[in-house]
Amino acid sequence: PSFGFLFDIDGVLVRGKTPIPAAKTAFQKLVNSQGQFLVPVVFVTNAGNCLRQKKADQLSHLLGVPISQDQVMMSHSPLRMFKRYHEKCVLVSGQGPLLDIAQDLGFCQPITIETLREKHPLLDAVDHDRKANVLLTRFITLFCALVLLSAVVLFGEPVRWETNLQLIIDVLLTSGYPGNPYHQENYPHIPVLACNMDLMWVAEAQSPRFGHGTFMVCLENIYKKITGKDLKYEALMGKPSQVTYQYAEYLIRAQAAERQWQQPILTLYAVGGSATLSQDEETGNSWENELASAAAAHCRSVLVCTGVYNPHTEVPLDTRESVTETVFHGHRDFRFDPGLVEPDHIVPDVDAAVDLVFQLENFAP
Repeated sequence: PSFGFLFDIDGVLVRGKTPIPAAKTAFQKLVNSQGQFLVPVVFVTNAGNCLRQKKADQLSHLLGVPISQDQVMMSHSPLRMFKRYHEKCVLVSGQGPLLDIAQDLGFCQPITIETLREKHPLLDAVDHDRKANVLLTRFITLFCALVLLSAVVLFGEPVRWETNLQLIIDVLLTSGYPGNPYHQENYPHIPVLACNMDLMWVAEAQSPRFGHGTFMVCLENIYKKITGKDLKYEALMGKPSQVTYQYAEYLIRAQAAERQWQQPILTLYAVGGSATLSQDEETGNSWENELASAAAAHCRSVLVCTGVYNPHTEVPLDTRESVTETVFHGHRDFRFDPGLVEPDHIVPDVDAAVDLVFQLENFAP
């Protein structure tokens, strides 16, 4: 094969934990009788609350085909490339087995929000029923080692938003010493690396649910309201960022090499996803690229009508109109381009997407 598939998961293969019926049919066409994939396939998800192996096991169960962790790309997977932070003490925000995820990515000294809260109990004060005893916490604080936090890593939406928002702001406004008074003159703040910018995502509910992008909107606006300055990101990863698609292509090429397929991969089909969006220069060029330069000539988007995508939404011609906010739900640091919102192909579901690609590529398994 001279092409590969990048499959979105939520709204394309599953809704919540329920498989979309067309998914099993589609994947029977993608494997041979021994369960081996006939073309390179990577599952690109903006989820970030579990390890790759767990997501691979879930997909294997749901789709009825064997899937390895090397075929799964989480929103945080490109963090493996950010080695200059791996030896530093970093604050991690999200939910799930955060320490396991961080260590699997190469981070040696991750600290969770909960650990930070335990070391500085006076900082978390919104929930009055959780506020610690003042005298006790002063005693605890005296004996807590002062640890410099060198970066903040946002894996995904947390459970207690008010706690995470408060403590992350504390870290940013104290240059990594959250027990200290605020010093707003320290700008730009310590690095922030964020995974998964999805404003909303599709689960079992009839309408989309808040995603990590919504949490980021809150954090950005709180920071700007306090300081009058924009929160800066060292890196943004997860769909539709450039680094995510380059890393996904690296995984596609690795699969082709492992199978000893000689033909170069010329086209990637992003099923359920969009093409890479243009990223502001300040954010887009800051990540370190340890990958070979992109080899695929084309990346085509094939949108399905089983998820968030609405084929009837009109895209305005004038991007300065305020109505663009109702159409473009992307992150603040990605430039809106109507041409990139328009998909290359629109199909009813993932089974139709596989049929279309096989037809376009004249591929007969």
